[in-house]
Amino acid sequence: MAGPLEDLVARIHRRIDAFKETYGFDEVAVSVELVDGALHRLATLSAEPGYGFITLCPHCDEGEPEELIVPLGAIRELRIGKAEPEQRLGFVSPSE
Repeated sequence: MAGPLEDLVARIHRRIDAFKETYGFDEVAVSVELVDGALHRLATLSAEPGYGFITLCPHCDEGEPEELIVPLGAIRELRIGKAEPEQRLGFVSPSE
């Protein structure tokens, strides 16, 4: 690791703020993809507990809130984009 996690997380937060300002968005969506392929939409990101681990707090639409404490090496990608309303997928039977 090339520096303290607090600095890394602060830089990610600054990058998110810069993205909002550059593109004029009031809100942005941040998601993280882990090396196992899991994708999480984040509400917050924290440098705690440290020692090579960070805490991801995904949005929870239903059920209890949760936090994921993951090693930094488990993160494949952080994505910042325009916040869009979540689409619900449904199934429509063909008309007879």
